[in-house]
This record gives sequence, C-alpha cells and structure tokens, in this order.
Amino acid sequence: MTSTVLERTPLHVTGELLSSRRIGAHHHVTLVAPGVAERFRPGTFVAVTTGPERLARRAFWIHKVKTSGGYGATLELVVEPRGAGTSWLVSQPAGTPLAVTGPLGRPFALPTEPVACLLVGEGYAAAPLFPLAERLRERDCPVSLLVAGSDEADLLSALEARRSARAVTVVTADGSVGRRGTVADVVDEVLQGAGAAVVYAAGTIPTLHAVASAAEQAGAWSQVAIEQPLTCATGLCHGCPLPVVGESGSPRFVRACADGPVLRGDRVVWDELVGP
Repeated sequence: MTSTVLERTPLHVTGELLSSRRIGAHHHVTLVAPGVAERFRPGTFVAVTTGPERLARRAFWIHKVKTSGGYGATLELVVEPRGAGTSWLVSQPAGTPLAVTGPLGRPFALPTEPVACLLVGEGYAAAPLFPLAERLRERDCPVSLLVAGSDEADLLSALEARRSARAVTVVTADGSVGRRGTVADVVDEVLQGAGAAVVYAAGTIPTLHAVASAAEQAGAWSQVAIEQPLTCATGLCHGCPLPVVGESGSPRFVRACADGPVLRGDRVVWDELVGP
C-alpha cells in the first residue's frame, strides 16, 4: 500500500476533549485525536461519539488543525447544539474520552494554477472553508469570501474571514451585520466582482443550489460540500444517497459520506434535493 493511500485511510481512535468554547451561536470544540489531524485535508470531516447511550456517531466539519501545547496537532470542530447528542458533546468537561473516526470523505480539489477563487459559507457549515482559504493562498490563488448567517451570532469567524481573504462580503438575514438578505440575493454580484474561475461553497441545500447555478451561469467551476444525515459516515451502509448526473450523463446515486461530501456543483440533481 502506498503512503498516499495510507494518509487518506481514516483512523479509529480514542480521542480526548481538550476544550469547548461558545462563540456566538456555535461551540468551538478542540479534540486530541492522534493521527487524524495529520491526515486532514479541507472538506473532510470526523465522526464523533455524542454520548454513552448513542451508538451512532455524529459528523462534524473540521474547522482548524492547530498545535495545542504538549498535545501536538489537534482538531477544532464547530458544533451547533441542536439535539441531545450535540448538547451532550458541548457540555462535557476537558479530558472526556471520545471515540473519533476520521478524516472521512472526499476533500475540496485545489486548482493546479493560481486562479481567483470565491468561497461561500453559511452558518457553522462555513467551517471547512477557512483551512481551504489557507491552502489556496499557499498556491497564490486570490481568495474572496462570502460569509452568511441568519444573524450576527450565526456568522462564523467574521473577523477571521477578513484575515483570510482579499475581499469579504458579509450577509445576514436580519441585516444585523453586513448586507441584509441571503446568499442567493448577492452571489451573482459577488462572483462577478471576484472574477472567480472556481467557486467553493458550504451551507444549506438552497444556498448550495444558488451558488452552483450562479457559477454555471458565469462559466466558473463549482464545488459544494453537502451536509446530509449520516448513519455510518464511512460508506458501508449506503444510507445517505445523493442524486447526481454521472460522467456519461446518466442519473445515478452516490454516497454523501464517501463519494462526497464535496461534489461538483453542476453534477448534483438539485431539484430532487430542494423539492418543488
């Protein structure tokens, strides 16, 4: 087995919760997960246990990989408490052992040449776009960011975004910060202003649909990170089908966890996801 294959093989480890900080509507959870951080690529995720009474693990976007004191490389996840599992996770004290599997899924593909890129993130789902911005800058790609949320608390790392890109557009549904509206209201204008050849997006299905459509109309290549309910998160159960158009033009289904979460925006059959 080659080293490249080994690096992309997910690990099953017993990790440790290092810290949990609430910032706005989200919790930034830092984990020690030996070996997982070293294999991370932007767009991949981890599956984490969310309580002793729950067999199924929850999938979380990786927001940062950083060195934390004597722990070496650690993972920072962005968690929005929605139910019993995520509420349990963010309430646990430092030192809590956690079963972690990752990194999982297909990451964002990086341009082979330094081209202008637009990154569109909504709410906590914007988490994987920040390490992506770092990788793109390393390749001399001009990066613009469009960050959206329902309100100021729902925005993810708006200040950090301004350090990560040459241009940042902020949109909130209630107009509390930046422009009032949604991604769909402004993406055409922002895409034109950025002159982007590649567009990356992470957020809700309607937002991803709007971004993919805008990119296609502008002649840009789009990649979208689709978040779907996952059962096993490893591809074994085939319980997270996504409708796409294959290379031959025929419709088929792929697994959101293993064949995704990152897919080409022009290949997703959006009408079957967003409904009538």
